[in-house]
Formats: sequence, C-alpha cells, structure tokens
Amino acid sequence: MLIIGSGFGGQVTAINLLRRGITDFRILERRDFMGGTWCQNSYPGAAVDVPSPLYSIASEPYPWTRMYAEQAELRAYTDHVVDKHRLRERTVLGAEVVGADWDGEAWCVRTADGTLHRGRFLVNATGPLSTPVVPDFPGLDDFTGARFHTNGWDHDVDLAGKRVAVVGSGASAAQVIPAIQPEVAHLHVFQRSRHWVLPRPDRVFSPLQRRVLRLRPAQRALRTAIYWKLETRVVGFKHSRRLLKVLAQREALRHIEAQVPDPQLRAKVTPDYTIGCKRIILSDTLYPALSAPNSTLHDRHDGIERFDATGVVTASGEHLDLDVVVFSTGYDATDGLISHDVRGRDGARLADVWHDFPRAYLGTSVPGFPNFFVVTGPNTGIGHTSAIFVIESQMHYLLRAIGTVLDAGAASIEVTPEAEEAYTSMIHREMERTVWHDGGCTSWYQSRSGKVVAMFPGFSFSFRRLARRFRPEHHVITPARERIPA
Repeated sequence: MLIIGSGFGGQVTAINLLRRGITDFRILERRDFMGGTWCQNSYPGAAVDVPSPLYSIASEPYPWTRMYAEQAELRAYTDHVVDKHRLRERTVLGAEVVGADWDGEAWCVRTADGTLHRGRFLVNATGPLSTPVVPDFPGLDDFTGARFHTNGWDHDVDLAGKRVAVVGSGASAAQVIPAIQPEVAHLHVFQRSRHWVLPRPDRVFSPLQRRVLRLRPAQRALRTAIYWKLETRVVGFKHSRRLLKVLAQREALRHIEAQVPDPQLRAKVTPDYTIGCKRIILSDTLYPALSAPNSTLHDRHDGIERFDATGVVTASGEHLDLDVVVFSTGYDATDGLISHDVRGRDGARLADVWHDFPRAYLGTSVPGFPNFFVVTGPNTGIGHTSAIFVIESQMHYLLRAIGTVLDAGAASIEVTPEAEEAYTSMIHREMERTVWHDGGCTSWYQSRSGKVVAMFPGFSFSFRRLARRFRPEHHVITPARERIPA
C-alpha cells in the first residue's frame, strides 16, 4: 500500500492502518522532511486558526501551551506523532510523485528520480494547500530583488530596514504582515480582495491549566466544548444569513471601527459581501499593522501593473522601489487538488474526469479508479472547525473499503458512477443554501466552473455519519485471480 504525503492526512491514514494490523505500507514524501503544512510553512507569524485542543488527532492529545498554537509548537506536535508511531522508517523522503497508473492489479507510482513504487492500494494525502500559486505578473523575471512565496519562506533574507511588498491579503498574509511590519523600512500590501476579520480569542495556558490539561478527561472535555461551540457556526453559514450578519458581521465591523482610525483605510478594508463567503481571518494585530506609518495598503484600483528591475509600477502609474517581494497568493486548492498525473482503469486520466470540477464519493473515491482514495478530497473542506476531524471521519469509510477487499480476498473496490453522481448532486444541491455559494464573493473555495468544491455544505458530524455508513451496494468489488499483498 502507498500513501502520498506525510502531513496530517498521511499520518492519520498510517496510524489507522497500523491499528487495523496493516503494516505493509510506504509513505512517499516529496520534501526532505516529514510533516506537511506545519513543517513547510515557517513564515513569520505562522499559527493555526482553529483551537489546538481540537486541531489535533483525537487519539494523540498534546499538552498545548496556548489555545492557538504557533508553527514551532505545531511542528513539535507533528514530530511527536511521527516518532511515536515510528513513521519515519516507513517513509521515503525526496520522493516527488509525477504519475500513478493502475495496471489492473496494483498502482504503479513514478517519482521524479525515476523510481517506480508499486502498491495494491493508493491513498493520496497531498492535501489541498500543497501547490503554491504565484501570479504571472508582467516583468516578474526582471525583478532583481529577493522574492518568494510564504510556503517557501527564505530565512536567509534579512527584512530589517528593507522595502518590502506583500502580495495578497488572505490568511497567511494576515499573519505575516503584523510579524514583519515593525522591522521593515516600508511595507506595501497589495490587496486583491477584502477579508472579514474577527478578534482572535487566543490565550496562553497557565502552568496549572497545563497540568490539568494533561489529564485525559480534561482534554476530552475541552475538546468537546470547543467542537460544539464551533459547530454552531454552520447555522449561520447555511441556515441563517441574518444570524451571520447580526452576530459575526456586526462584530467584524466593530473590530474595524476600534482598530482602524483612518476613514480611507477603513473603507479599503471593509468587505462588500456577507461574512463567511470567504475564509474569515482571526487577528488582533493585522489592522494596527496596516495602520502603522510605515505601511501602505494598495487595493485593486492601485494594484500591480508590472514589475521591473527595481520594483513595481502600479495601476495608477506610480513606481515603487522594492527590495523584497513576498507572495502570499494562496494555492491551487480546487482544480489543482492533485498536481500529478493519475490514470485509472483503461488509462482514464483523473484530470479528464475532473475537467468540469473535482468530484468524488464522500470526497474520497472516484469511479474508474480502483483501490484509490483521496484524503481531504473534493468537498471535504470545513470552514468552521478542524480539518483533522474530517480526515478522521474519512478513515471510517477508507478502512471499511480496504477491509472489504482484504477480508474477502478480493482484487479491488471502486465506487459506482451512479453512487458518485447521486452523492455529488446532493452536495451541490445543498451547497446552494450556503454563504459560500451566494454570499456575494468569489473565493478559492470555487473551481473555474464556479462550483464550490472545497467545502462540505453542512455540519461536520453529518459528514462523519455519512462516512461511517459503508454501503456495499454503492461499490463494485472485483474478485481476485490470486491473492495479492497489500
């Protein structure tokens, strides 16, 4: 069995396989280290925006030092999980997957160095936030200063006293901007679209609280309380737009009024769509950083027209000299959900199947692709709670599917086209009731077709209930000619 990716998706898959007694698997990791997002993203200010007691593997609690863990602690947690389950010895580092083909009996996975790996089952756990995007600005290659994406922060570049541009204004930018603003000579922030910002209810746990939270009952109680508090947000996202505006949007407007004294800047940062349509940012430091004397916020009317050797020319014709450009421009998280070539039964290309928009049964299985599973696949994103909860929910289905094959001595399993079509139709029918569909914005939640493919349109416990109910009649199980190792 092969698992592509060693982030939380790959880790949760591996842990659950080990619990079931399946030990013959290999993790392929393209980088030279394990851990995924929270090991790769080391930009200044990086931190989680879901409370850490919930944003963690249910079976792997941790003595967190604060409610919203910062990158270093998240990396330590990741290392703890990897080492506890001895996943390093099952991982091939530097294995960048370029293609995967079903040969009728197993998956043949090719890596960039020419190595061929073969496994009866294939789990793609690369995650939606793994392929960074940098817009193709005119003249970008002419720029002689330093430039990099937040996903690959260049720690050798000293920002002190430099003229720095941050291109983008989403979740990563909202963390980077306050972290670097005090040290740079001048900070130019190029905002393509406005984001709603709410206060960040962070807190550092006291020594006494940390001692209490080392106890399993206390950990479970806090995790449960956080889960149900966050789950109530779905009522606004899907069932009551008025509730969103009365509670969350009013709070966000008060946050702007309290932290942005300049009326022109206030107008630039105030969105014109319903809160929740785009990802909500949690920050107490973003607005003060944008309001600082050494910061300039450029909106779409004053955006980047082109680069040259020494900086950028804006749409208003102004030339800005720059030393460093930081791209906080997101990821190809929808249409580019899986960046490598995947070919299933009869050579069918996953990219062709997903030409209109990515789709999968339970966000996990695709017709015509036997023994193939996608962790954090289409419509498994969650805008209100922990993504790890959804990953763990997918494991109920994934393990039942794999177990069905192994227990029956069968060759393969795949979802039927009819079951996938019914599920996908239901998802997008339900999506029409959500703020992500008609909240008045465009976002990375949407594919090129306009379909919202990043989010699940409902409560996370509803997804778990669906994943737990394995339905054999929704699948084709192919008998084995001879028993094949997993």
